[in-house]
Amino acid sequence: MNALGGTETGPAVFAGAVFVLFGGALLLWTASCVCRRVPVAHGASPVPAAVLASVFGVAFLLLGLWCFARI
Repeated sequence: MNALGGTETGPAVFAGAVFVLFGGALLLWTASCVCRRVPVAHGASPVPAAVLASVFGVAFLLLGLWCFARI
């Protein structure tokens, strides 16, 4: 038996998928902007914005993987 029980695996799968997709898309967006040397966020300093976006992208990926591990 898993840790969440039978009826709670659906929301965990959905949340995990959302977090992984958003984190991956954020990392791809950040990498694309950095490679093209365009700002990641309008009106923000380029380096802190890229670092912050990368940190949050990795955090969302890890959160999504944690959701999948709880299934």
